[in-house]
Amino acid sequence: MTCSALMPCSSRRSLACGVMSDASIGIFDSGVGGLTVARAILDQLPDEPLLYVADTARFPYGPKPIAEVRANALEVLDHLVEQGVKMLVIACNSASSAVLRDARERYQVPVIEVIQPAVRAAVSATSTGNVGLVATHATVTSRAYDDAFAAAPHVTLTSVACPRFVEFVERGITMGDELLDVAREYLAPIVEAGCDTLILGCTHYPLLTGVISYVAGDGVTLVSSAEETAKDVYRVLHDRRLARAEGSPEPSHRFLATGDPAPFGALGRRFLGPEIGLVESAPVGITFSA
Repeated sequence: MTCSALMPCSSRRSLACGVMSDASIGIFDSGVGGLTVARAILDQLPDEPLLYVADTARFPYGPKPIAEVRANALEVLDHLVEQGVKMLVIACNSASSAVLRDARERYQVPVIEVIQPAVRAAVSATSTGNVGLVATHATVTSRAYDDAFAAAPHVTLTSVACPRFVEFVERGITMGDELLDVAREYLAPIVEAGCDTLILGCTHYPLLTGVISYVAGDGVTLVSSAEETAKDVYRVLHDRRLARAEGSPEPSHRFLATGDPAPFGALGRRFLGPEIGLVESAPVGITFSA
């Protein structure tokens, strides 16, 4: 399909009037949290190349005003599209809540986000209708999850902002007394509300599944958007005939950070694995190298 079949190339950011199945899947997050989504995509679609950008120079997104998150996110997404990706995955709840509608109008390529997949999974998982959400301040105040649950009026949502969880993950801390104390404080309203399902509404949070599950209790089902988002990626690739052909060469993945690439690479390899080799630098405001 050509650009003209949808809209003139000048009016929408596109893939030079064409989408190639061998192009990369573009994934965007403010830091390492989106690697949980990248891992799920790699597991479900091992033949697909990834182009992952972490906006570490402007991390964290959670405490920032929605307008600032929107501006930052669109800048990175613009660059990803200019690199010729065949799909955008907004692997950040804060960014998804800020730019999803804009992104789907702005770009010709498919845009996948992390909120709707998590909501669908939570609705299927809950038996009591009491669902909890732990997320960043930006995501909670945007009420994006409240809006998404509007189609499920039987669900009562208890939302709690947990900004320090992201700080622990970015420092590589996944257990310890300090983290446990913080988790107990954050999750107290969730436990008190009797939630039987808990959405990890930030892609950093699945890296803290151990402590969150320990505090919430065995009777609480944790919902991570990563696996559900990867299913959406799989479905869209095949429905739109964007998947790579069988027998294609081994995919080549690229990882970029707008801040210092060294710490992102070290922490990323711990959480994702050897797929992260040399992390490239992508300074804010400079188009990434082809």
